[in-house]
Formats: sequence, structure tokens, C-alpha cells
Amino acid sequence: MRRVVFNQKGGVGKSSIAVNLAAISAARGKRTLVVDLDPQCNSTHYLLGDEANSPDTDIRDFFESTLSFQLKPADPQSYVHQTPFDNLWLIPSHPDLGDLQSKLESKHKIYKLREALETLLESYDAIYIDTPPAFNFFTLSALCAAERCLIPFDCDDFARQALYSLLNNVQETRADHNEALTVEGIVVNQYQPRASLPQKIVEELLAESLPVLKTRIPASVKMKESHTAARPLIQLAPKHRLTTEFVNLYEELHPE
Repeated sequence: MRRVVFNQKGGVGKSSIAVNLAAISAARGKRTLVVDLDPQCNSTHYLLGDEANSPDTDIRDFFESTLSFQLKPADPQSYVHQTPFDNLWLIPSHPDLGDLQSKLESKHKIYKLREALETLLESYDAIYIDTPPAFNFFTLSALCAAERCLIPFDCDDFARQALYSLLNNVQETRADHNEALTVEGIVVNQYQPRASLPQKIVEELLAESLPVLKTRIPASVKMKESHTAARPLIQLAPKHRLTTEFVNLYEELHPE
């Protein structure tokens, strides 16, 4: 299973959702890989903490390797790093990843990530891809490589308007590049159930028959604590309400 967590808007919780779902997957015994495609490196820092600046290989090295002919290309596994958590691995990002974008586009390397992840599927049960807050080469590579697309959404009118453009981009990618891609659902994040605006916006999205998932991820300071500690919620606070909602989300996405 290859799942991309994607939204063109920043600050909606892509990295938090990708990492915490991946951590729950790993805690349940599935060999799980996170691929960080965001130059901000949020998932990388979340999983590696102080070690985030020390990996000797990363996703930038992978893409750079595709720009020159190699008689024997490097094994994609060489870019994978063990995290401190059982069953959880990471291909880290790099702050200079964006510098390669124009070269990769000009040489039509859009399917290289998909080829690499198809090889890695032999070693991992689940792959989660974190994306930058833009519709660019790296996001398109992720959408081409994935089977499922999970869309984080925070409840404001700006996010709602961006949602329609995002859905159009996903459908266009499906038509042009990856017919196996499906929109798995919209995750309402940082939800405040007692506020009227979030309730109103969610009700309107449901009335439009958009695929809003039942689980709502609440706003909580525990998420910031989790980031600071570089420990996913299932490791940091397994009984916390926020963790419980992430477990509910995981189970909604993986019904038995």
C-alpha cells in the first residue's frame, strides 16, 4: 500500500498525519516506510530528532542519481534509514531538494519515484509519502507513485477554496499519469467541535458529497509536544485523546 498525504496549502498537518498513521502501522507490526518529499523536512525532524541533519543519504541524493546514466543504479534501499521506532523506516528529505526541480522536470523524471517505491514494496507493507505544500514536480511524483491520496483539511474558507483546486489536480493526475490513484478521503484536522464555523463547513462539504472521513482530529497542544520530543503520539502518549483519534482514523482507513 502506497499512500500520499497531500494538500497544496501549508499548515494543515500533512507531516503530523503521515508520521502518526505510519507510527500506528509500525506499532501494529507492519514494516512501514515514510518518504519525506518536503524541503522543510518536517517528517524527517519528527522521526529523527537531533539526528535529522546527519543521514548520509536522502531523497535529494535519490533524485540527483536519476539525472545521470548509471549502468547499475543504486538500490533504492540505500536511501532508507531506520528510525528509533520498531518497524518504522524513513527516506529523509533535504533542505536543498527544490534546487533539483527544474533539472528533473526538463529530463522527464516524473516516474522515477514510482519505480523506486515499486521495488521497495517487496520490503515494506506500507509506504506513506509526505509532500510539500505546493503542486510541483515532487508532489506530482508522489501522486504518480501512490495508490491512495489522503487530504488533510483545516476548517476555514481559504482551505475550502483550495480544496476544489486540489481535487481537480488529483483527478487530472489520475487521468494523465496514474489510473490506480484514488482519493481515500478528506481528514478534518485541528477540529474544534464547539465552534460553529468548523461544523458549518464540514456539513457543507458532506452536502456536496465530498469524501469527508468520519474521524475528526482535534486541536491539541499534545501534537506540539510530540513534535518537540520527536516521538509520534502512539509512542509518546498512547492513551491521550488525540492519539485515540489517530487510531480511530487508522482503523477507518483499514477496516477489518
